Amino acid sequence: MNKEMSKKIHKFVQNGMYILLDINSGAVHVIDEMIYDIMDYFDGENDTEVINNLSDKYSEGDLQEALSELHSLMDINQLFAPDIAVPPTFKEKGLVKSLCLMTAHDCNMRCKYCFGDTGEYGGERQLMSEEVGKAAVDYIISHSGLRKHCEIDFFGGEPLINMPLVKTVTEYVRKREQETGKVFKLTLTTNGLALHDDNIKWLNDNNISLVLSTDGRKETHDNMRPDCGGQPTYDKIMKNFRKCVDSRHGENYYMRGTYTAENLDFTQDVKAMADAGFDILSMEPVVLKDSPYALTEEMLPEIFAEYDRLTEFYLKRHREGKGFFFFHFNMDLSNGPCVAKRLAGCGSGHEYYAVAANGDLYPCHQFVGRKKYKLGDVFNDLDEGAEEITRYFRESHVLNKDKCKDCWAKFFCSGGCHANADLFNDDIRIPYETGCAIQKKRLECALAVQATLALEKIGTKNFTPATSNC
Repeated sequence: MNKEMSKKIHKFVQNGMYILLDINSGAVHVIDEMIYDIMDYFDGENDTEVINNLSDKYSEGDLQEALSELHSLMDINQLFAPDIAVPPTFKEKGLVKSLCLMTAHDCNMRCKYCFGDTGEYGGERQLMSEEVGKAAVDYIISHSGLRKHCEIDFFGGEPLINMPLVKTVTEYVRKREQETGKVFKLTLTTNGLALHDDNIKWLNDNNISLVLSTDGRKETHDNMRPDCGGQPTYDKIMKNFRKCVDSRHGENYYMRGTYTAENLDFTQDVKAMADAGFDILSMEPVVLKDSPYALTEEMLPEIFAEYDRLTEFYLKRHREGKGFFFFHFNMDLSNGPCVAKRLAGCGSGHEYYAVAANGDLYPCHQFVGRKKYKLGDVFNDLDEGAEEITRYFRESHVLNKDKCKDCWAKFFCSGGCHANADLFNDDIRIPYETGCAIQKKRLECALAVQATLALEKIGTKNFTPATSNC
C-alpha cells in the first residue's frame, strides 16, 4: 500500500471482530477477513495489484466485489477521507471556559499513588480562602468573553474538608449568574470520607455533580486508600456513596477508580463497583514515575489482555440487561467532538486553568506545584511571559506533535495528557508512551464495543462518520 494512504486507516481485530477505522472521517467499518487482508495492499488506485496478491486465497470475483464496495466508501469520504485542516481558531487567544479550584491542599486520606503528594502539591497544607474563591469566580467571568456556559470543579486534596468555602463560592456563583447571564455547571470530586447527611443534602439542593473516588474491590481500595492514621476506609466510604447516589436517584455522578501495578486484574474492580449498584463508572491507569505502583512497558501485554476481559465483561452485562456506563467505552461515532476539540483535547493552559489554594494559576490541576508552569494569579491575571506558555499550550494540538500527527488514535485522544507528557519527557509535545499504548488499546476496545452494540441493534456493517459542530 502507498505509505501516505496507509496513514489514513487503522485496522485491527478485537474480541474476534475485524474492524477498519477511517481516521480522518471517523467512520468505523465492521469487515470480514477478506477485506481485512485487502487493506494490506489497497490504496484506492491499485485494484489489479490487490487481486494479484490475493488470488491464491480468494476468487477474482469475490475480490472485485469487495473492491467495488471499498470504492463506494471512498466516493462518500468514509475511506481514505481527506486530511483535516487546522482551524483558524488556534491562532487566536482562547477564552477561559473552565476552572478547577484547589479548595484544599490537604486530604483526610493518604492514597499511596496520589499525584498531589496527599494534598500538599509540593508545598504546604492549606485551605483556599473566601477571598481567593470569589476572585476565581470573577476571573472566569471576566475571561470567558461572550461565552454563556462555564464550569467550575471543586477539587483537592479533599474539597469537603473545606466545605464552608465550597458553600460560599457556590452562593457567589449563583449571585454572579444573575448579574451576568452566565450559566455555571459545578462539580465536586470527593473521596467520600466526609460525605455525611448534611453535605449530601446541600450538594443535592445545589445541583452539584459528583465524582466519587474509590478503587473497586475492598482489598484493592483499602490497600491503596487508607485514612490519615493508616486505617482502612472502604466500608465507610461505600456506605456514604450508596446513601448519596440513592438520594439523587442514581443520577448526576460518576464513580472513578484507579488501577496500579498492584491490581492489573482491574476488571474485578470494575465488577465490584457494578455489583455494589453503581452504574456510571471509570477505571483509570495510574501515572507515576519511579514508584513500585507505576505501570511499565513490560506490563503492557498483561494490561492489554485485561482490557480484552473487561470488554467481554461489559458486553456480557449489557446482554444480561445489567449494563452500566463505562466512561472509556462511551463513544458517539455519529456526533463526536468538533474539529478543534478533536485536535486540542481538554484545553488545559488556555481554556482551562487550575487555581491553587493561594490563588495561583496553573494550566490544570496536575500542574499545580510545578513552578515553571505558574502562570499568574486570579488577582493580577497572567505573569509577564505567561502568555507565551498559554500560546504554546494552545498550539500543542495533535498536528503539532511529531509522534502524534501520524498516529491513528490522534482524533480520539487529542494528543494525550499534557501533564503526563511533561512529567515523563519535560515537554508537553512529547507524549507519555506507555500511556499512549494503553489509550490505543482502550480505544480499540471501545470501538469494538460500539460496533458490537450497533450490530446487535440494527445489523449494519458500517457506521456514520463522526461529525459535529462546535
